[in-house]
Amino acid sequence: MVLFAHGSGSSRHSPRNRFVAGVLYRAGLGTLLLDLLTPEEELNRANVFDVVLLATRLTAVTRWLGSRPDTASCSVGYFGASTGAGAALCAAADAAAQIAAVVSRGGRPDLAGPLLAHVRAPTLLIVGSADEAVLKLNHRAQAQLRCPSQLAVVEGATHLFEEPGTLAEAAILASDWFAHYLLPTDAQRATGAVR
Repeated sequence: MVLFAHGSGSSRHSPRNRFVAGVLYRAGLGTLLLDLLTPEEELNRANVFDVVLLATRLTAVTRWLGSRPDTASCSVGYFGASTGAGAALCAAADAAAQIAAVVSRGGRPDLAGPLLAHVRAPTLLIVGSADEAVLKLNHRAQAQLRCPSQLAVVEGATHLFEEPGTLAEAAILASDWFAHYLLPTDAQRATGAVR
């Protein structure tokens, strides 16, 4: 199961995140797109950048999934876009969360600050080559991670991955990462050793 943490000015209706969710779904992954702020909370722009608040909400949703009979046995991953990546990494830094993987698309992992060193979930940072400022921030953030991590640069993509084919490339990278870390292997299925 992959939970989406949207970026500033976005919502569960984001066409980009819905596209990525569709690619993940076709790969056999469950997806949950939700808004981490109420409409009233969104009116205060400071809340949109409050990654600790957003991470708290993401952690609450993760606990809720763990309490449901239909999702309790699922491995959970976080997909964060823009500021949502900072929130996803803050939430993943909580050892009790047991997050299996994190993917950031055009994200601001630097917003997680010192919590980056506490993330244990394998983390993929996807950035467009033409998004130079965010690419630098992602390089710096990756240097602080102590978990398995990779920085994937999508050639020609800007911050929103609006160039032809770039969002699809980012979605495939995310899908491959999550499938590797979240989906049970054939050996696990055969022995019943699936979380």
